[in-house]
Amino acid sequence: MGSLFRSEEMALCQLFLQSEAAYACVSELGELGLVQFRDLNPDVNAFQRKFVNEVRRCDEMERKLRYLEKEIKKDGIPMLDTGESPEAPQPREMIDLEATFEKLENELREVNQNAEALKRNFLELTELKHILRKTQVFFDEEGGLNHTTESMTRALITDEVRTAGASMGPVQLGFVAGVISREKLPAFERMLWRACRGNVFLRQAMIESPLEDPTNGDQVYKSVFIIFFQGDQLKTRVKKICEGFRATLYPCPEAPADRREMAMGVMTRIEDLNTVLGQTQDHRHRVLVAAAKNLKNWFVKVRKIKAIYHTLNLFNLDVTQKCLIAECWVPLLDIETIQLALRRGTERSGSSVPPILNRMQTFENPPTYNRTNKFTKAFQALIDAYGVASYREMNPAPYTIITFPFLFAVMFGDLGHGAIMALFGLWMIRKEKGLAAQKTDNEIWNIFFGGRYIIFLMGVFSMYTGLIYNDIFSKSLNIFGSHWHLSYNKSTVWNNKYLQLSPATSDYEGTPYPFGMDPIWQVASSNKIVFQNAYKMKISIIFGVLHMIFGVIMSWHNHTYFRNRLSLLYEFIPQLLFLVVLFFYLVLLMFIKWNRYAATNEFPMTEACAPSILITFIDMVLFKKSKPPGLHCNTYMFAGQSFFQTVFVLIALACIPVMLLGKPIKIMQARKLANEEVQPITGASDAEVGGMSNGGGSHGGGGEHHDEEEMSEIFIHQGIHTIEYVLGSVSHTASYLRLWALSLAHAQLAEVLWSMVLSLGLNKEGWLGGIFLTVVFAFWAVLTVGILVLMEGLSAFLHTLRLHWVEFQSKFYMGHGYAFQPFSFDTIIENGGAVTETE
Repeated sequence: MGSLFRSEEMALCQLFLQSEAAYACVSELGELGLVQFRDLNPDVNAFQRKFVNEVRRCDEMERKLRYLEKEIKKDGIPMLDTGESPEAPQPREMIDLEATFEKLENELREVNQNAEALKRNFLELTELKHILRKTQVFFDEEGGLNHTTESMTRALITDEVRTAGASMGPVQLGFVAGVISREKLPAFERMLWRACRGNVFLRQAMIESPLEDPTNGDQVYKSVFIIFFQGDQLKTRVKKICEGFRATLYPCPEAPADRREMAMGVMTRIEDLNTVLGQTQDHRHRVLVAAAKNLKNWFVKVRKIKAIYHTLNLFNLDVTQKCLIAECWVPLLDIETIQLALRRGTERSGSSVPPILNRMQTFENPPTYNRTNKFTKAFQALIDAYGVASYREMNPAPYTIITFPFLFAVMFGDLGHGAIMALFGLWMIRKEKGLAAQKTDNEIWNIFFGGRYIIFLMGVFSMYTGLIYNDIFSKSLNIFGSHWHLSYNKSTVWNNKYLQLSPATSDYEGTPYPFGMDPIWQVASSNKIVFQNAYKMKISIIFGVLHMIFGVIMSWHNHTYFRNRLSLLYEFIPQLLFLVVLFFYLVLLMFIKWNRYAATNEFPMTEACAPSILITFIDMVLFKKSKPPGLHCNTYMFAGQSFFQTVFVLIALACIPVMLLGKPIKIMQARKLANEEVQPITGASDAEVGGMSNGGGSHGGGGEHHDEEEMSEIFIHQGIHTIEYVLGSVSHTASYLRLWALSLAHAQLAEVLWSMVLSLGLNKEGWLGGIFLTVVFAFWAVLTVGILVLMEGLSAFLHTLRLHWVEFQSKFYMGHGYAFQPFSFDTIIENGGAVTETE
């Protein structure tokens, strides 16, 4: 149970493994996930390590599996995921896996190459089919090829040809036909006109259906064109332009009979290609379906093999090359479990030499390991986001499980909104196995799902504070009736725009409401905010001061655990005194005022005679005498208040020099005394003297060591901390007023949404009113969830996080540690096979 409040005790161990058993032992430790290995070859290049070839083989297998995965996803084939994690294969099984992956990759690449070649042939035949069909239309429109040639000739022969060659015979025209991408056609036509100076004739027609590009499978829209020209020079120029625009040219016979014969041959070949393509796709599909059944397991196996060899590269070889030596951090409580895993690995490998696990003595700071489960994991993540705790430092996470949702609920107090949040969190908890198996890449959803228990608790606590505030969607629940009995008549109501509830009258019964707030305050539009502001402002200060005092008390646990006597005497005690005599006294004044003053009390204890707590506190700090609130009112709330306040301020002022100078002076005296007595005899250094005077844990842990610090640095460091604490006590107390401010903002936003949106629909009557109410309710529900639950919830969450990180944890939490990162197959597979090096 102690590990819940502090990190686990860690031990640095040396591990000796026989070379034949090393693979199996590391495999067992990876399944266990309780050992963090250190790199014993930090200066050795990654390409020069012993098992680099095995790691490369694993990388190659992963590449082949990713290729298979891409092809499977391209075809939309579902991959079987049983959720089970197969054991790491033996080294001899790597050859079988490599052969299987090689065979699958080669077969798939061959099928893809054949399919691509077939698709390319199919595309060419399809384009030729469209060319023969469209050009036939072109020729038919001109009434035959001869008529077309004569008309084209007349159109293309220039005036110079007519005058210079009037006696020449009939001129023959040539033509080319092809297919071009539709978006290139306008530029292609302009280029032909400019390059050939208008001496060509272009006809084009669009292909209605898109054609598949065999290279990438995209759908491309193309057009058929035919170009008429005269002479070889223009023919060469036209072909160059077609080549530049990546237009595909096809042979097209001049005679209609030849074109029909070619078209029939093309159709026959297309049908044959369709049959072959279908068979090829079926074979590809069968190969991919077979691979999809085992792909997830193959990925897990390869990543485990790679992780094992990557870890073995961190080990050292002994002189005989028969033993591997490793150093690792392990939790002290799990050493026996680790030894059992090593024995299992040795038995699996068939080795006769047992592994040796020796605990080493070290002065290094061990890693911080907080054992968590699925419930506490999210709360621990909130703490670690601020900074990983120093070794064996007090862990705030167990206390945050209660304080975090509670402070959130103070700001988010609404029974309806809290119920929405709690139901959402409960749904994720009930469906967590199925939702976790989906493994989506949506970062926002992963954040929500990871914090499902936090969301659920925040919703439940918000429902509780909503009942205390008696607030549900800005309305009240009239569970116990009301303790107010108003005697207003009709004329009073009609003649007064604002009516206030006064507890000094007989309208109030004089007894507290059984639970939460009286529902009558919902209709007290004039002094409702005044009453709730005073209530929420005071409870914010009360909760804040208690939260900070609890943080200071947590520092006492740290100082006593690390035997830091100086910090206990000259930091903890003055800090606690400073906080108690000033700010806890402020809280006591609130309770005294609530107890002694009321509207119904006899003079001079009426509410009008109650002194202002804020003014009283300011005058107390400034040593001023408070002015009475009225002519016949008392200045103070109780006898001797002035004396006690003076004593409290003097105690607080006396704590400041103690915090500022106490610890540095004691360290300086201890160093001076040690140098005079110890150094002449033993030759001890200043660092050793500082260590003797400080004490600390066995590893140094969270204890403060000033062994190598100059005295000037210690004084400056202590001065900064003292100023930060004294000024921070004021600012942190005021910071807790955000509990009141956000609670007020949330309640007012809910009321605005109700009065300006939903009430419009509730005021309509008849069947049209029902339709209008349905539309308005949908709009109100969207705004409620989007603004009041999501946006306001996120705002309250961030403010609560700040209160814990700054106002609470700054009192005791150092956060200078580094996280324990064990060699774990589960973590590696969850991170997609990424292996992180640990030092």
